[in-house]
Amino acid sequence: MAADADGVGLLVEEYVIGQQDNLAAEVTAGLKSGKFKMLDVVESLGSCLTSTEPRTRARGVQLLSQTLQQCYNLLSEMEVQVLTAFYENRLKDHHLLVPSVLQGLKALSMSQVLPEGLAVSILKALFQEVHVQSLMQIDRHSVYSIISNFMESREEELKGLGSDFTYGFIQAMDGEKDPRNLLLAFKLARDIVVKKFAMGPFVEEFFEVTSCYFPIDFSPPSSDPHGITQEELVLSLRAVLTATSQFAEFFLPLLIEKLDSDVQSAKLDSLQTLTSCCHSYGQKELMEYLPSLWSNIRREVFQTDSKKIESEALSALQALTSCLSRSVVEAGSEDILDSFLSTILQDCKHHLCEPDMKLVWPSTKLLQASASASHRAYHKVTYTVLPLLLEEYSKRTQSSQRRTILEMLHGFIKLQQKWLQDLEDENALAVQKESLCILVFSALTDCSVHLQLVGIKTLAALGMQQGLLSQNDVELAVSHLNRLILEEDDHQSCSAAIEASGSLSAIYPSAFITKMVPVLLKELQTDSMETEEKESLSQSKKLLNTQRSLRTLAVISTHLSILKETVPILLQHLREAHQGSSLDADNAIATCHSLHVIAEHCRESVESNWYFFETAVPCLFGLALQHAKQDSGSFSVFNEERVLSSMVPIISTTCAHLEPQLASQSVLHVVALFLNGDVSFLSENNIPHHFQPFKREDPEGHQSRLIVLLMAFICSLPRTFAVPEQEKLMSELVDLCCSCHHLFTYISAAKCFAGLINKFLAGEPLDTVLQSTLRRIEQGLAQNAGRVQIFTLLLWVTKALILRYHPLAEKLTNKLLELLADPELGPLASDGFFLLMTDSPDILSKATHANIRIMYRQRFFTENVPKLVQGFHLAQEDKKSNYLKALSHVLNSIPKQVLMTELPSLLSLLMEALHCPDQVVQLSTLRCLHPLLMDAPQVMSVHAETLVTKLLALTASPAMKIRIAALQCIHALTQLPNHVVIPYRARVIRALAKPLDDKKRLVRKEAVTARGEWFLLGAPGR
Repeated sequence: MAADADGVGLLVEEYVIGQQDNLAAEVTAGLKSGKFKMLDVVESLGSCLTSTEPRTRARGVQLLSQTLQQCYNLLSEMEVQVLTAFYENRLKDHHLLVPSVLQGLKALSMSQVLPEGLAVSILKALFQEVHVQSLMQIDRHSVYSIISNFMESREEELKGLGSDFTYGFIQAMDGEKDPRNLLLAFKLARDIVVKKFAMGPFVEEFFEVTSCYFPIDFSPPSSDPHGITQEELVLSLRAVLTATSQFAEFFLPLLIEKLDSDVQSAKLDSLQTLTSCCHSYGQKELMEYLPSLWSNIRREVFQTDSKKIESEALSALQALTSCLSRSVVEAGSEDILDSFLSTILQDCKHHLCEPDMKLVWPSTKLLQASASASHRAYHKVTYTVLPLLLEEYSKRTQSSQRRTILEMLHGFIKLQQKWLQDLEDENALAVQKESLCILVFSALTDCSVHLQLVGIKTLAALGMQQGLLSQNDVELAVSHLNRLILEEDDHQSCSAAIEASGSLSAIYPSAFITKMVPVLLKELQTDSMETEEKESLSQSKKLLNTQRSLRTLAVISTHLSILKETVPILLQHLREAHQGSSLDADNAIATCHSLHVIAEHCRESVESNWYFFETAVPCLFGLALQHAKQDSGSFSVFNEERVLSSMVPIISTTCAHLEPQLASQSVLHVVALFLNGDVSFLSENNIPHHFQPFKREDPEGHQSRLIVLLMAFICSLPRTFAVPEQEKLMSELVDLCCSCHHLFTYISAAKCFAGLINKFLAGEPLDTVLQSTLRRIEQGLAQNAGRVQIFTLLLWVTKALILRYHPLAEKLTNKLLELLADPELGPLASDGFFLLMTDSPDILSKATHANIRIMYRQRFFTENVPKLVQGFHLAQEDKKSNYLKALSHVLNSIPKQVLMTELPSLLSLLMEALHCPDQVVQLSTLRCLHPLLMDAPQVMSVHAETLVTKLLALTASPAMKIRIAALQCIHALTQLPNHVVIPYRARVIRALAKPLDDKKRLVRKEAVTARGEWFLLGAPGR
């Protein structure tokens, strides 16, 4: 140990006298390893600490403090006590020692073995011996950190100091200017208030030392490395000033003064802070200042040009009214809320009746803000305002003025819903219900479309007030909605009526079953009736009403009782689709879309989903099978691929949310149907009993293309369900995919196989299936015929394995990379990378319970982009575009944060991609470059010449999307440093004159924006 003591002595001597700062780390390492103890360090520092030379003493204390910062948790209680006494004594020493002493005390303040009473002793010494604001920023921060550490660990001890602690903190903080220190000081100030440290006679002083920063006007420099924002400081200070009602008498006059400021940010901060004050202040504190506060708020809403300030003023008014509403009114005392609202009504209501209606909206916003604060406030305001508005509506004759009044009424009606849950029997609208209904129904029949739209919104708002409308009112409302949906020519009114029907049907299902569903059913039935009346109708009107009826039936299916009426109607309409007509195919697709909307509604209810599945899914399968005949002379819309595709989301959505029992039974039936031709569970008649979709005797492919329905069912089930005869089914799918020549069929088979592979449990059976499939793929790709089908299977299997991080995914991906150089499959392979990196709507998605690992795209990027880059450099000239297209698809699918890390190595390749003639490559590259220009201008500056030249050339591309993307990138070029882009300014401005006359409006819009930014380059203040 003597040798160790000598060793630490040499280190100390070299540090202090030799000025070798790096030796502090060696001393710290020796302490941590136990090579020597803190006592050895202190003894070795003895001569340094007692030196008559202040700089020598300072170096000694500095070494001790640096070691303590790393080893404070190794100290014993006795050592902490001795060191504390030493440091307290050193605070009286030369000012050169103070920074290191503070670092040492900061380390001791974190010790878990600090004896009781020493925290108080340290703070007393700090407050007495140190003038904090004369220190450097980092040393002032150390003082705040010491106080913070003790407030967290020794709260009760510090409270024993009483108001002396608060006064000491006030002295320490007074005059602080550095944002880094202010953030910590504001936090300490808030904790002092919230944790109820005694402020005694220093409440005003405490307020003054913090409120002098209000409002914050700090603007961080652009090169600020600390990342402190104005918002952080504003929120920290606001938390202090609004923490206690003791500050109210000092703060509210200051707040009113700042509300008169001409500085927008100060005014905004003041309004936001007032809103926060209302959560901690009470009626007692606010009462004296209510007239001034109301006057300022009213002025801001009436006169301001800033939407943000108006919004914050309204929020402040709502908070004020809410605060007053929380107060209990004692008998015989004045109701402050009632008086405040009376003042608001007196100042606002006369504007509602002015002929020019100039201040009607500002007044309405103020009234609605106060009414939204509480039920008491709502009742007071609406009791006065609603009769006034109803009277004004009857006086006005212009539709535009009536629309304005009705919009105001709509706002007040919507507010009532906020209080109905707690006060169901106190609906303030009940008194005016009859007048409101008459007014709304008259608006629905008005010739003005805009008035109709507001009337529909108001009707929906009235209907949402449960118990307000009578049965007759609801039935009359439904009749009006029927008329608007089926007879109104305006698309907006129809859409609004359909949306309102969806909202109201959930509350009044019986009314919609009896009054709307029969009307819509009749409208659908007229499509198949041949009468003179029908012949007189225009074909377009019939089609329009059919589409509207289908859409409405879907939207109102929000309740199980309505479902049981609408779903059979839609299925029957689907059955009646005629053969051969494209209009009938469109009709079938529209019906399927409506069924899909209903399936989405049913996801939220187990009972509804069960009913929908048992009713709709067997019918869809039955209809598809019924028309899947081998007779080439017979054709049905159900043989069309787009009609079958429209059935997929219906089946997929409902199967994804099946109850386990029903799912287990159904999967048996569906697998038996496709493998064995068992049609017993289907409800349709005339179903062929020779259904064999995997057989090759189907030249037209009508039966085999129904594999898409198998995919929709099987691949949307949760992973926990075991698929019966799975290996056999997968073998049949692979055979079909390899041998079928119908594009729709072999893609469906490949997707179905991929969906099963993705959810297949890991183990030997999966490995066997994959190895067998891989051999089939390699053999198929080696042949001349059927390579596209094999490639499709490879692509989907690769995607399935990438999503689940299967080890074989790398081998299959390498195969795709090899195919980029293939003369036949190269273009397909490059497009395949888009499929690998994007979400599929119908399979291998979260909605279908696919096995998807997090960040699989980032992993794919890391593993394969270097291979794509290498392949590009080695490829023949005519194959390079394939690699560029594949690369652009990968780059566009990953977060830009990931892309930034690899930017230097990829940038030259992106520049090369701009010269590629393939429009897909051009568009993908432009979309990739735009965020890079915005976020990494320094890196992109190197290629400024290439970028300007090529981007200007692309503004003349025949593809509109490329022209728009190129102009957006030209706009983003202005983010590059001025000295880089200003030399190109005149050239770019001249070149952008041509896109200003582009035939497409969207292109002209981007050209105007980009050219304007280039004009401003180098302007002062930009």
